[in-house]
Amino acid sequence: MSLSLLRIYSSPRLSPSLFFPTPPLSSLCLPKLPNSPSPHFILCCRRNASFSARCGAGVSKGAQYNSRSEEGDEQPMKASYDDDEDEDGQGALSSLVLPERWDVLGLGQAMVDFSGMVDDNFLKNLGLEKGTRKVVNHEERGRVLQAMDGCSYKAAAGGSLSNTLVALARLGSRSIKVPAINVAMTGSVGSDLLGGFYREKLRRANVQFLSEPIKDGTTGTVIVLTTPDAQRTMLAYQGTSSTVNYDASLASAVSKTNILVVEGYLFELPDTIKTITKACENARRNGALVAITASDVSCIERHFDDFWEIIGNSVDLVFANGDEARALCNFEAKESAASAARYLSHFVPLVSVTDGPTGSYIGVKGEAVYIPPSPCVPVDTCGAGDAYASGILYGLLRGISDLRSIGTIAANVAATVVGQQGTRLRISDAVKLAESFEFQLDSSSVGTDHISSV
Repeated sequence: MSLSLLRIYSSPRLSPSLFFPTPPLSSLCLPKLPNSPSPHFILCCRRNASFSARCGAGVSKGAQYNSRSEEGDEQPMKASYDDDEDEDGQGALSSLVLPERWDVLGLGQAMVDFSGMVDDNFLKNLGLEKGTRKVVNHEERGRVLQAMDGCSYKAAAGGSLSNTLVALARLGSRSIKVPAINVAMTGSVGSDLLGGFYREKLRRANVQFLSEPIKDGTTGTVIVLTTPDAQRTMLAYQGTSSTVNYDASLASAVSKTNILVVEGYLFELPDTIKTITKACENARRNGALVAITASDVSCIERHFDDFWEIIGNSVDLVFANGDEARALCNFEAKESAASAARYLSHFVPLVSVTDGPTGSYIGVKGEAVYIPPSPCVPVDTCGAGDAYASGILYGLLRGISDLRSIGTIAANVAATVVGQQGTRLRISDAVKLAESFEFQLDSSSVGTDHISSV
């Protein structure tokens, strides 16, 4: 197995004078400052389904079923199955034999996505502000789905983190040169049909969902409405299974992973901060790198102290867009994404900040490395940041040592997703991207017995 040993110190503040013009990963061997935690070692060892639906979601071709709400009412729904997993004949079920150790384990919200194209009048008639994310209750969700009746839209085993994990698994499919990247997710789904749909579709995407369903719980959903200008408006329904407990199963999974990725949306769930804290502590004790996604500006504003409690004590890598990075820094809107990346890198060893069509930045040691955007014709920006994060993780796991190269990989993955309808990296595109990245893998000299301390 290809391994790269990355030694990172968790420091409350890093000196901005310690930087490289284009910092390699070897520059991340950071000095241990007084009163900071002991250093820890990170071993970096090293398909998606959707269906078109009317007013709901099903789990099999032509399936008709009843969806029971909290109030006990039932609504008949009919769905036609449209599995993009089987494109190019590559939708075979993954093996049920689990690996001894996970390369990446995601801890996040398990949500079923309903996504479709709408116009500005649709949003106006429903009183929705374009480009925002809003948490809705059961009645509000029903009102929007009813308005979408007759429209063409898809449902998929979604959520921001699962988009990243599926893209990573597809990029990291087994090839002749390198082993497959083993990816898993933990979270909370109900015992309803949507919960079963979610688990099965992730498994078909080679992302193992390790958490057991909550008995009598309902699975959360996210409605993603995309307008012709590629802006998306998101409505999240948490469901009744919106609790993630730190149980023996989660503890075992965390202890056997090389990178733990925590989804920022989890901070919205009741009492989840306790679970996040325990998971991060366990991961660090067992030598894992801990990453966190900022997820959403309003989420950061509501849980600002909780975010910084985790970031300050446990996090090695932050994923954010420009607005989210500014929110974490408590910066005004006039501050640049580069400034936010530089500021955050005083507290976190590695920071990834996307800035829409203008490009992105990787922050390290008080500096921000600019990554130019990869050319594309934007179709749907939903999932761009998720795809970018998968590229960063892919580069790290494959042992690429140059940050600019890692950022370029991430930008290419993001551009591919932006140029399509839907949030998931397609299998055929992932294969092409992985092949295009091979020359960078060759130059990184990652071998079976190669272990480098950087």
